[in-house]
Amino acid sequence: MLTRLPRLGLSLPRLLCNPPARFVSQSKPSGAAGAATVTELHPPELKSGHGEVSPYVKNPDYHGFSLDPVVDEWNMRVGFFFGISVALVIGGAFIHYLPDHGMREWARREAERVILQREQEGVPLLSEYYFDPEKIVLPSSGEQ
Repeated sequence: MLTRLPRLGLSLPRLLCNPPARFVSQSKPSGAAGAATVTELHPPELKSGHGEVSPYVKNPDYHGFSLDPVVDEWNMRVGFFFGISVALVIGGAFIHYLPDHGMREWARREAERVILQREQEGVPLLSEYYFDPEKIVLPSSGEQ
């Protein structure tokens, strides 16, 4: 439990300083204090005859796209089709055909080509020199 406290970060002092919103007195009322009362956080809304009906009451399968149930269901199906199916297919194809940024495939093919070339020439696969010492031009001692 204590390991979760650092995750709260700076919100922990605010949570401890600002307790939940309402309190009810449970002490026995004295003559002057009166009865225990509950204070509401928000005043109750006035009930009028023209109140808005929730879309969930009109359509229990409401998805939030339209108030018309048929249009709402079609928009939901089209949205999920394009959002999930097409995104997965096109996204997967896009990732599959991305270029080889790490040059791993090219490096493997090049290494296999060099190995075959050296085996055909009869040269050892690895030499002790990184560069051919006969091709390196060194300055004479007088030019230094």
